[in-house]
Amino acid sequence: MDPYEIIMKKRDGGELTNEEIEYIVTGFTSGDIPDYQMSAWLMSVWYEGMTGRERAHFTKTMVDTGVTLSYPRVSEKLVDKHSTGGVGDGTSLSLVPLTASFGVRIPMMSGRGLGHTGGTLDKLESISGFNVEFNQDEINELLNSVGALIMGQTGEVAPADKKMYALRDVTATVDSVDLIAGSIMSKKIAEGMDALILDVKTGAGAFMKEYDQAVELARAMVEIGVELGKDMRALITDMEQPLGNAVGNALEMKQAIEILKGQGPEDLTELVCRLCAEMLLMAGKFEEIEPAYEATLERIESGGAVEKLVEIIEAQDGDARVVEDYSILPGYTEEQTVEASESGYVTALNAFEVGMAAKALGAGRETMESDLDYGSGIKLDKKVGDRVEQGDILARLCYNDHSSNDSLDISPKQARQRLQKAYEIKTEPPSERQIIWARMDSTGEIEEVKE
Repeated sequence: MDPYEIIMKKRDGGELTNEEIEYIVTGFTSGDIPDYQMSAWLMSVWYEGMTGRERAHFTKTMVDTGVTLSYPRVSEKLVDKHSTGGVGDGTSLSLVPLTASFGVRIPMMSGRGLGHTGGTLDKLESISGFNVEFNQDEINELLNSVGALIMGQTGEVAPADKKMYALRDVTATVDSVDLIAGSIMSKKIAEGMDALILDVKTGAGAFMKEYDQAVELARAMVEIGVELGKDMRALITDMEQPLGNAVGNALEMKQAIEILKGQGPEDLTELVCRLCAEMLLMAGKFEEIEPAYEATLERIESGGAVEKLVEIIEAQDGDARVVEDYSILPGYTEEQTVEASESGYVTALNAFEVGMAAKALGAGRETMESDLDYGSGIKLDKKVGDRVEQGDILARLCYNDHSSNDSLDISPKQARQRLQKAYEIKTEPPSERQIIWARMDSTGEIEEVKE
């Protein structure tokens, strides 16, 4: 085959055969197809898109460039969750132990934070000793003994995706629904799960800013999964403002523990329990969503969820004393407050600006090689809908002095400016936003949620 002809065919709106897709993906991964030709192909996909069949085979081909994890000693259905990311999105930290406490097997492969969004692995690694790197035998052992683990992605899983993403990042082709869906699903398929619930974010702090874009991405991923034999569901959820009241690695880890103790923020607790209910249905533990949801609340109240968290932390070599002693987590020495300049109602809290403010304090990365300050971050005293008086504290900047550390450059001044910019205060209260906008089933049908 000729890469030139495949590029031209897609550029002109043609539908590629399975063999042509395999040729372009495997050829690029092996180095036989150079970056400049792959860049042209990616741009042609960005312009012309893919059919459902093309997307599914593109995903399968990326999976086949590496290894697929397998679990011969696990007879139960393996269920997982994927979030498209956001600010304060620590759902996995509470969701995995809560769901696993019902006997659901969860091999969750997660990532690290970059830019304004946080990473699940970074938050977990704020716990001393917590290990996220395992081989296949160790994964099997943890799934059998504990029932769940949260692990990092190895270089053997979908290597085509990693190489392709680096090229997309510098060729303005990241924001293609087809390429995003293939990238996400290739890693999840290679993880070896049987069922997947997608948490697709929409709003200022999400990759998909508009609701319709989020629905389009969710449907593309659901269709890929179903085509490749997986049980799929999706929730479209709000990321106009940050989830919860904490942004930062150790701060969010503490908040996750509080959720499992029944003392967490209402919005994040609601999302965790709703996602858990979906996973319980997919695992066959319940037949209807509302009884499953009620059971999640009861499990938190009984203490069963936090007990499972202790078990997971210990199994992954972390210091489980952190569940009762938050002082073990990395902390901060400096705190600044941001006050309301006028009285009224918080009508907007831009999640992107909050995430960038946390990054300016050392809680996020500029590149994957950047250092992190696990103890730094932002505490949100006020969120959308709250009444404030002039001078009330809106948020707190929590950070450490890194003036002697050349590898970690922080700017509390920049963080303060961004946080002030994030808040909008008006005299009239805003219309109420909801945490979950819609639910999508395995057929791609969307049902709007009315709260």
